[in-house]
Amino acid sequence: MALMKTALVTGITGQDGSYLAELLLEKGYKVWGMHRRTSTLNFDRVAHIMDKINLVQGDLLDQNSLQSLLEEAQPDEVYNLAAQSFVPTSWNQPLLTGEITGMGVTRMLEAIRRVNKNIRFYQASTSEMFGKVQEVPQKETTPFYPRSPYGVSKLYGHWITVNYRESYDLFACSGILFNHESPRRGFEFVTRKITDTVARIKAGLAGELRLGNLDAKRDWGYAGDYVEAMWLMLQQDEPDDFVIATGETHSVKELVEEAFSSAGLDWEKYVKLDQRFVRPAEVELLVGDPSKARKKLGWVPKVNFKGLVRMMMEADMKRYA
Repeated sequence: MALMKTALVTGITGQDGSYLAELLLEKGYKVWGMHRRTSTLNFDRVAHIMDKINLVQGDLLDQNSLQSLLEEAQPDEVYNLAAQSFVPTSWNQPLLTGEITGMGVTRMLEAIRRVNKNIRFYQASTSEMFGKVQEVPQKETTPFYPRSPYGVSKLYGHWITVNYRESYDLFACSGILFNHESPRRGFEFVTRKITDTVARIKAGLAGELRLGNLDAKRDWGYAGDYVEAMWLMLQQDEPDDFVIATGETHSVKELVEEAFSSAGLDWEKYVKLDQRFVRPAEVELLVGDPSKARKKLGWVPKVNFKGLVRMMMEADMKRYA
């Protein structure tokens, strides 16, 4: 019988962290979750599995906390999902974003190098690194051109992962994940803002939905599918980087239409355009080419765009019903 593996997940209380923790538990892992000490603790997304995981405090800003954590948990795998991950905030807090989302990766890699070089490491990279896209669709070899402090910080994290893999022979991978959503998505993200507001309009609790750029196009997938790709990357013989995407693109407007139609409402009656929600430097079109992941990992997304929007709408309408 195979020995029980141990995984450490940073950012376990986030959308991806909670889905990944569920997947790892299903696969028989012992799961440690790192969370930051804050005055208001939010464990909503992992409340249902709290008794099955070890939650521990640690911070990507603090090298010592990461090292002690690795010594205590002795993980076989580390999934670094923690970040300041909201793009608009990165313009208001560019230095903090750089410290957590960029330098934080280095601190974790350095801790792994010092404690146990056999730990397999997964870095959550992002399609925002492509930014002002240089080719369509975007694949692993597409040049990066980030358009936000968040994208720039993630790019640092991405390249430092490659650098530690090549310099110290670490098993370190990056998943370049395109937008992935779910009923657990934070309310500040446009997809969840839309489904939540539509559900509130349906319940008579709101009268309008304010949005910025309706023409921005994204490749949206389901977070539950994407965490499986993370796990698969760390099960390979050789470490490598992969684009994880659906290969389809949809505009914000299409998402709005789909959300309103699943609530039986006419979107044009409720949507108001608001300049406050337009980014200083917009990323117009992101669409990924997941063929390498399909070929090498055997990974294929199961939930399509319509299914995803419906899943989110149903969960939000249920909350207000």
